[in-house]
Amino acid sequence: MTSGTLGDGPNPWGVALFRSLRATDPRSPVAQAAFSKYLDERSDREDARADRVHGAQGVIPTPVWIVLFLSAAILFVFMLFFADSGESAIVQGTMMGGVAILVTSLLLLLWFLDNPYHAGVGALKPVGMEATVKLLENEAHVVGGVRVPCDASGSFTRSG
Repeated sequence: MTSGTLGDGPNPWGVALFRSLRATDPRSPVAQAAFSKYLDERSDREDARADRVHGAQGVIPTPVWIVLFLSAAILFVFMLFFADSGESAIVQGTMMGGVAILVTSLLLLLWFLDNPYHAGVGALKPVGMEATVKLLENEAHVVGGVRVPCDASGSFTRSG
């Protein structure tokens, strides 16, 4: 997500799961119910991935950014018209500085919300995914181990 290349190709896990679905033929009512639940979970997983792919891309289009920056510039110029020679420079600077800080912080907040996957302070981290991986590793020990079909970087491997 950080590099913006998450949605460039087919999801290798989704392809492997689809191939496993083609070989499945549930016959008993219990097997059919389990298969139906599996399909529901698969659909939820694919929807969640599509949401993550969409979230990795900026959702605020360029024309909106242009309008926002133009509006900010117009507001700053408009504030200059409130200059009053009867007021001290500190009062006028405080008014102008307050508006400048407010507009700048709102633009920075919009930038952060438009780019949540970046390095540094305030970036979204994979905390939930790391907790899930730890839980899956603990559960794998309970069932006697599971071969993971990916390498340490998360890339799908056929040997898994």
